[in-house]
Amino acid sequence: MKVLGIETSCDECAAAVVEDGREILSNVVATQIPFHAEYNGVVPEIASRMHTEWISRVAQEALDKAVLKAEELDSVAATAHPGLLGSLLVGLNFAKAFAWARDIPFIAVDHMLAHLYAPRLEYADVPEKSPSVSATDAASATSVSYPFLGLLVSGGHTIICRADNFDDITVLGTTIDDAVGEAFDKVSKHYGFGYPGGAVIDKLAKSGNTGAFNFPMPSLHKGDHKYDVSYSGLKNAVINQIEKFRAGQIPEGGDKSEDIAASFQRTAVEILLRSLFRAAQDTGLTTIVAGGGVAANSYLRAALARRQDLRCIFPPLELCGDNGAMIAGLGYQYLVRGERSPLTVTASARVKSFKKRYP
Repeated sequence: MKVLGIETSCDECAAAVVEDGREILSNVVATQIPFHAEYNGVVPEIASRMHTEWISRVAQEALDKAVLKAEELDSVAATAHPGLLGSLLVGLNFAKAFAWARDIPFIAVDHMLAHLYAPRLEYADVPEKSPSVSATDAASATSVSYPFLGLLVSGGHTIICRADNFDDITVLGTTIDDAVGEAFDKVSKHYGFGYPGGAVIDKLAKSGNTGAFNFPMPSLHKGDHKYDVSYSGLKNAVINQIEKFRAGQIPEGGDKSEDIAASFQRTAVEILLRSLFRAAQDTGLTTIVAGGGVAANSYLRAALARRQDLRCIFPPLELCGDNGAMIAGLGYQYLVRGERSPLTVTASARVKSFKKRYP
């Protein structure tokens, strides 16, 4: 069965066609980064307007690249939550209209569950379409079994969960304030590193000293926060209190951007891994599946690769960010289970369990 996936939860206008929940026939992502770069962050009004202008053409391009006509599709799936409400509504309503006009099933899916599904996908022609997929990644994508620990990390969410099925997760830990990707973006904006912050800081950090600054780790000592994370303290330390945490002498010419980036990135990832490894030890689960834009971070990938006692599975780099393929793949799973979404379904910006209050 061939499913068209539509993804417009934030600033990426994406559509893809996936066959039988695994094989990617096309994957089109129209990025809005140039339109948001001058603001060093996503402007919701601009994002939704660009989606409105682009969505029809992006969906058609996905069909063309898959060498399919609309009537050859078996279903259409779209992101319903979480995300920017205006952006979500564009893709969701387009998908509903597309399904209604062709009398095919419509499936509304959760954006974060789709990120967790991304490692199961593979391209019809890996060498040509996905040069970043390693042999390990490709093999892992075909052999993910439940239960496992999920690590969902993006600009809007930081979630550690137990996954017992594609739509059955138990949130063990999440952020009590900023998401890890949000912290990357705000630090990058403050220092003028560039946008998007995650990719820019990752690149800068490669030539920086990770020990130049000893930034603080959060202490979540109130309530049930064993697996939770917090990034507001780290963000504040890097932006407003950097002098307090310098580990050595000020280099000639002042602080190096590379050192700030490297030290911040190390601490941000260590905060995440501290809670993740604690969850792995307590649950006894040894397989970790990562998803979301921050799953592309090279320091995070390297740190997890060093844990020989854990099996860590990442999507290929181009499937870490928002894409339609993960939406289509997840939509297929609902389809074969006999589930359909009513055309009355609407978008929602948040999922309550994906963020916690403190204490």
